[in-house]
Amino acid sequence: MLLAGRDPIAAYTGLVEGAWLEPRGLVQSLLKTSPLILSGLAVGFAFKGGLFNIGAQGQLIVGSVAAAWAGYAFSGLPSWLHIILAMGAAALAGALWGAIPGALKAYSGAHEVITTIMFNFIASRIAEWMISLGSADGKIPPGPLADPNSGAISRTRPVLESARLPVVFEVPPPSVPNLNIGLFIAVAAAILIMLLVNRTTFGFELRMVGLNPSAAQYAGVNVKRLTISTMAIAGGLAGLAGAVQTLGINGYYEANQSLGLGFDSITVSLLASNNPLGIMFSAFMFGSMDQGTTRMQRSGVAPELILVIQALILMFIAAPQIIRWLYRVRVSGKGGQKLSTGWGQR
Repeated sequence: MLLAGRDPIAAYTGLVEGAWLEPRGLVQSLLKTSPLILSGLAVGFAFKGGLFNIGAQGQLIVGSVAAAWAGYAFSGLPSWLHIILAMGAAALAGALWGAIPGALKAYSGAHEVITTIMFNFIASRIAEWMISLGSADGKIPPGPLADPNSGAISRTRPVLESARLPVVFEVPPPSVPNLNIGLFIAVAAAILIMLLVNRTTFGFELRMVGLNPSAAQYAGVNVKRLTISTMAIAGGLAGLAGAVQTLGINGYYEANQSLGLGFDSITVSLLASNNPLGIMFSAFMFGSMDQGTTRMQRSGVAPELILVIQALILMFIAAPQIIRWLYRVRVSGKGGQKLSTGWGQR
């Protein structure tokens, strides 16, 4: 900032004020925190099982689309039932989308990083088709979920009021939307995941597979089934993140609604060392930084600076692991020791 001739104190003061000290800014920070917690849990939970879930973005997209569809397709339902139905549809869609790479990993050895990246693109393109407006001459029909009254914006029909997440804190206009129960859903999910990982047999087996799949299989753990289950649960969490965003913030799904959110969740999870409770705080930090950029720009600082700060955070987090890895490689080169093996290798 100093090299660019800007005042860093004024810039960071604006960041804090815009994110925390103003009611509107704080509400927006919390709204952005909610889906980050859930998508961060999707990444962190898979990490516990030794799986690198890069597919949170795609799982979040299919969850958003499913929540939007369930949100407007079923009318006449009580609000509590409609919300459960829409969020259940989102979780189920995300779980199915995550289970496919899990099955490919379990039965063919396809690396989850490659398959989940591919499924991100597939989910994005399917969603774009489903909400596309078609061509003006009618030769290309609109997508099955497209809103014909949306003008030039490709999006689904708005969800019914009965499917919108209830508001728990209102801010005077013109601040919209208000804080809803999505934050409490995300916090509850973090607590449940923490208990699942640390207090259940499934969680013990999950951590065992994450540390050593071969030893876990020798001990009687069904590694293939657990791999699929892990990716399905991770996908379900990401799907819930999409539901919170669609039902609680936008009220519909539109193109690029969740752009980058799934990838930010990787940083959120790594910052918290994949700890469910830590993910809540790291998600709040990232949501606050994202919200504070608007006020920060008034100091003449480019909003891209926040991306630089996030990249620096990730770099410092990864530095110890990189140093350990380089040290092991050097030791292995001297002694000829094999560091790791893939599944099924001896």
